[in-house]
Amino acid sequence: MPYGYNKDLSKISQTLRKNMTPEEKHLWYDFLKLLPVTVNRQKVIGNYITDFYIHSAKIVIELDGIQHELKEQRTADQKRDEYFDNLGITVLRYTNTVVNKRFKFVCGDILQHLGLSVDDVRR
Repeated sequence: MPYGYNKDLSKISQTLRKNMTPEEKHLWYDFLKLLPVTVNRQKVIGNYITDFYIHSAKIVIELDGIQHELKEQRTADQKRDEYFDNLGITVLRYTNTVVNKRFKFVCGDILQHLGLSVDDVRR
């Protein structure tokens, strides 16, 4: 594993893959799965489980629910983002509300970070 791997998290990541949130399902089935790059769901990197990871672009995509508005969670998210930044990985964060209300914006932002266009998405 290029970034380290906590094998204790693998069972948890498998469970999370089977029990994605509605927003994760929407982003996965209606967009990420159609990209011409490999996207991993619930990928373990170090001591963290990412929502989505695109190794070829070194991008983590995180969908944040309401709990991420809590001060303690914001602090934990900042620490996590710094960890990924030190590995040269960009973290893209979107709230569940943004995924639900501005889905095209989220897809466009991800495409921009990947250097892809809408024409590159499989239909």
